[in-house]
Amino acid sequence: MTQANWAGNVRFGARRIETPADVDEVRTVLASAEHVRPLGSGHSFTLIADTDDTLLSTARLTSPPRIDAAARTVTVGGGTRYGELAPALEAEGWALANLASLPHISIAGAIATGTHGSGDGVGTLSSAVSSLEIVTPPGEVVRVGREDADFDGAVVSLGALGVVTEVTLDIEPTFAIRQRVYESLPLDVALAEFDAVMGAAYSVSLFLRWNDPDVVDQVWTKARGDASPRLPGGIAEAAEQVHMLAGVSPAATTAQRGEPGPWLDRLAHFRLSHTPSNGAELQSEILVPRAHAVEAIRAVRALAEDIAPLILVTEVRSMRADDLWLSPAYGHDAVGLHFTWQPRQREVEAVVAKIERALEPYGARPHWGKLTRLDPEVLAAVWPRLADFAALARRYDPDGRLRNPFLSFLDAL
Repeated sequence: MTQANWAGNVRFGARRIETPADVDEVRTVLASAEHVRPLGSGHSFTLIADTDDTLLSTARLTSPPRIDAAARTVTVGGGTRYGELAPALEAEGWALANLASLPHISIAGAIATGTHGSGDGVGTLSSAVSSLEIVTPPGEVVRVGREDADFDGAVVSLGALGVVTEVTLDIEPTFAIRQRVYESLPLDVALAEFDAVMGAAYSVSLFLRWNDPDVVDQVWTKARGDASPRLPGGIAEAAEQVHMLAGVSPAATTAQRGEPGPWLDRLAHFRLSHTPSNGAELQSEILVPRAHAVEAIRAVRALAEDIAPLILVTEVRSMRADDLWLSPAYGHDAVGLHFTWQPRQREVEAVVAKIERALEPYGARPHWGKLTRLDPEVLAAVWPRLADFAALARRYDPDGRLRNPFLSFLDAL
């Protein structure tokens, strides 16, 4: 039995796929499997979820959201997608602080891989987690909250601790967003005024297509309320709705041109009701400390001739520091350099390795769910709590039943 990820570049080798609907069914699956890996919405581009035994899909772990207004939290099944939770929150007058570019991803899968949106003052999606319910391979049901010693290691877990059946997230009162897209910002201006550009709105993304390596093709800004972005360089707002990929219909993108709307209809780049692409792409991402972002972008610019023949678009996003051991923003504010590639994996992997080597001097961390070399020495150097996480994983999964080749770097720690 096989199943592919969203992009189709990974074919899982599982001999069986189970879709439990509650904690008891999760425990039954775990008890019957020698090796098991949890699978969210399948938006990772690596073998992180692969196994030759049992694939445990979280698709049915979608308990209805329970809002605690006093605590300003919501508790929901781990398999729920952000685009399903968001309307339920909005209907009750609540919001999440941020969303990723795709609302189609599962909550547990997104937080386990350190997925993020953008915004100088906003953390990764995992930073919004208040507590987790985890079913460990031995069948123990563990709830870990911010007050617990294991919490900082358990949130971005790579699926190495157990199956996340419920997640409690921070919420806030609903708010409006105005999204505007600006075109053709000179790269030199963007780098010289980097803090001003990235801080111009609540959430900012830069898009570069590299056909002209000295131009940021688009700047997407998402401003709360009636605030207006202030961008250097005098660049013009796009005259009509646009897509970040050249020549692609903008029908799937969220509303632009400063039209106000609720957070859930603007924070993501794509509408839940639309499929943004057919998955015929590959993705990689490198995240660097904010202090080194300009140097890192210049290092990528130096590789433009290698990147341009394979790239669809590069997105630059920012995020606030957190204390989660395997988060891309652990210990410092971070900037993500995200690459959407043509589906030419061998060629793309070669360029990804070249980019990663060029960014090593800047403390670069790879996204856990995107294409990467996964060099154990590099990982240990940039995640100082990695050995602590390996010890935590051994405690939650003493027999290594959640391990797979992707996670083999933990065995040496």
